[in-house]
Parts: sequence; C-alpha cells; structure tokens
Amino acid sequence: MEYILEMKDIQKSFPGVRALDGIDFRLKPGEIHSLMGENGAGKSTLIKILTGVYRKDGGSIIFDGREVEINSTIDAQNMGISTVYQELNMIPYLSVGENIFLGRYPKKGNMIDWKKLYKDAGELLQGMGLHIDAQAILNTYGTAAQQMISIARAISLNCKIIVLDEPTSSLDTDEVQMLFQLVKELKEKGIAVIFISHRLDEIYEISDRITVLKDGHYEGTYLASELSQKELITKMIGRELEQSEKIERSYENSSDECIIELDQIISKPKLKDISLRIKKGEIVGLAGLLGAGRTETAQVIFGYTVPDAGTIKVKDASVILRTPRDGLQHKMAFCTENRREEGIIPNMSVRDNILLSSLASISRHGFLDRAKGEEIVNEYIERFHIKTPDAGQKIKNLSGGNQQKVILARWLATQPDFIIFDEPTRGIDVGAKKDVEILIAQIADMGLGVLLISSEMSELARNCDRVYVLRDGKIAGEIYGAEIRQENITKIIAEGKR
Repeated sequence: MEYILEMKDIQKSFPGVRALDGIDFRLKPGEIHSLMGENGAGKSTLIKILTGVYRKDGGSIIFDGREVEINSTIDAQNMGISTVYQELNMIPYLSVGENIFLGRYPKKGNMIDWKKLYKDAGELLQGMGLHIDAQAILNTYGTAAQQMISIARAISLNCKIIVLDEPTSSLDTDEVQMLFQLVKELKEKGIAVIFISHRLDEIYEISDRITVLKDGHYEGTYLASELSQKELITKMIGRELEQSEKIERSYENSSDECIIELDQIISKPKLKDISLRIKKGEIVGLAGLLGAGRTETAQVIFGYTVPDAGTIKVKDASVILRTPRDGLQHKMAFCTENRREEGIIPNMSVRDNILLSSLASISRHGFLDRAKGEEIVNEYIERFHIKTPDAGQKIKNLSGGNQQKVILARWLATQPDFIIFDEPTRGIDVGAKKDVEILIAQIADMGLGVLLISSEMSELARNCDRVYVLRDGKIAGEIYGAEIRQENITKIIAEGKR
C-alpha cells in the first residue's frame, strides 16, 4: 500500500469563510511529511478534520486502504490517528503514567491496577529511550520531557499516524535534537508523522516531503530535497520574501529620554542581577536560552512579580509595581508569549478582545461609549490588516498571526508609552511574522519604548537597536546596532561575556 492516508478534494466552510477548497493530502507509511502554509492557509482546519474535531463538508478520506468517516476524536483515536499539540493538554499534578493512560487506566475488577499502569508506562518510556520515571509528578519535568511524554501517550494508542503541531516552539536547540531523534525512531517503526512548524530550518532537517496550502487551496506536494527555502516561501505567500533584511525605521531618537530603567534587580530564584535601560523610540532585545530569565525580567517590569531587591524607574521616577494594574497605570503594555492561555479570550469576539483593556477610557458614568468603541476597533482592524469577516467574529476562529495582531491592537488602544513583546512571532508563519515585525517597528517609530524578547537571534538582528544577552539570571553582555549578529549573541550565551 503506497499511502496510509489519502484526503481527496476536502471542503470546509465556516460562516463567511471558505476555509478549505479542494484540498488533497497523501501520506505514506513511515514518512515525515510537513504541512506548510501561512496562518489562515487551512493547515489547522485540515488537521482538525483528520482528527475528528471538525466534520468535512465534502471530499473523501481513505485510511489504511478503506474509505472512512471520522466523526469524532474518539473515531480518530480508534483508527490510530493521534495528535500532539503545541499547547500540551496534560494534567500537571498527575503522574507521568496517569497522563499517558488518562481515560484508559488498566483495571483489576473495579479498581485501577496501579502496578500494571506504571509497569506498562515504564516499559513504553524505556522502549522510546526515555529516562523518565513513570511514577513522578508530570510538572517535575521540563517542557521538552513533557513533549516526549505527550508523544508516548500518542504511541500508547497504537497509532499509525501521529500529528506534531508546532512541537518545538518551546524547546531549545538541544531539546529539539532530542525530539527529532525520537521522531526518526517513530519513522523507522513505520509510523507516519505529519509535522507542522514555522521554523524552516527544522522543516528541512526532518522532512521527507512537504505539502503547501495557500488561502484554503492545495498548492502542491514536493520532495524536501528538491524544494529550496526561497521557493517554499514564495509558494506559501505568493511573493518572494527576504527574511534577513533589517526592518526599516523612520524614528530618529535625538534625545536620551529613558522610559524604563532596572538597576540590580534580584527576583528569586531566576533573576540574580538585572540592570538595563530602554529609551523612547528604541527597540531593545532580550536574548538568552530558555530559563535564562527573559520572561521573568518582563514580568518584574510589568508588575506580575515583585522583585526581592533592586530599583525600577519609569521616566526617571522610582516606582514599586505590585500588580499588572500598576504597570497599566504607568502606561505599560505586555504582549505575552502564551497567546492562547494568557493573551486572547477565545470565546469573545474580535471587538471585545480589542477593547478589553480600554473599557475604562471609553466609558462615561459607568456606560460604554459604543460609538467610540466601534471607531477604535475599526481603526485597528484596518490599520493592522486583521483578516476577519467582521468585528463580531470569535477570535478563536482567526489564525495565529491575526490573533497576535488583535492582542497588539488591544494594547495600543490603551495608548502606552512602553510595550513588552514576549516571543511575538512564536507559532506564526513567515508572511505574518514580517507583518508583525513591521508593526513593531512602526510602534517604536511612534516614540514608544519597546522590549522585544525572542528565541530567534535573526529576529533580534532584524529589529533591535540594542540587545541584552541574559545568562543564568544575569546580564552577560550588551550588543549595539550592526554588532547584533547571531554569532555574537551565541558567543555571549556560551562564554558568559563578550
């Protein structure tokens, strides 16, 4: 049998949106097949049809040699189709073994057979080459290990196909290689892998074939070895895109007006000595490995965390920030890295998500000025080119890139002086990434101070005026202008100095 899965002429529509229009996708047993496309191209919708979350409007699915209807996630699981999502959907306070067999615990009479559960889980993990204690509580392990455990759960379902949706978005370089080794072992066992990522280098390292979707249409399927990165990007977005270009800036900062200053901040256990300055109209980057203290630094600035020692100044005045409300009152904004859990309110509309932080400013005597609200919403939808049928659309139905633009609009509607971006392009495609980077440059050009946290050194090089490199909770180095290059950042991370 040449294909384990054939999806032919798949159709799917939502109110006001034709999400999939004649999509073809074919998967061979034991291959790693990447699914590529801009946010909104239809990748998630196609995967949700395959895994039973959505029902197709038209077309056919042939699985393991016979035509099937996948009406629920249970149907998909029973067939041997498993998914590991970007946001790990596991229960942190249960044990590793309990998470692996969640909902399928082995029984002895009417009681859970704990001995068999942990024995089976241990053998499964050992068979995958993982040194993980099945009886340990899940949250005692880091993100990479939890990602592996999530894959172990998928394998325990005797899967024939496993879908990996942005599995590397929270992993560092070594952890990515550990994951890739596991994926290659799955391939050797004949398990087909559908791999979704926006990191092009990873796509080419791991993939056998690549299928490209564009605007809900099938663009084509190619051997990874015969398709260059430049050609792939052109097919995805319909135009050539040079990702290494420095983002153009029009703002000329002639003053030395400091908006935010941290002096010898200590916040146990992560931050040991953080001192930095951010000026008006300046984009300052924070680089460092996962766990170096980047997000913790941002949380101290915004008031999520009260530091144990050190001084915070806002426009040269010392302040004490005890809550995010204090940060808002000092005209700060914070675009979190965890867009789905901490950024958007998924069941609320685009309109309500944009206005969420501005309700006080557009209310009079306790009543919302709806006309003013609509004016703000329409302005930002047009200004940021947010792709939505209308402002009343639920934000969860938008692509990741457009959700990020809505969050951006929400914070800019508060008219801040300073804004923090924590991994602003995480999980969005190259076209939307460029759009977000241009918006960040425009925001700085308006005179706002910007703190940009990113795991992608090329992103820092394209966008930042200065970069602080963090290592083990301390500022290990500072780089300016043209010196902001990947090799310089890597050297400071590795050696702890420049």
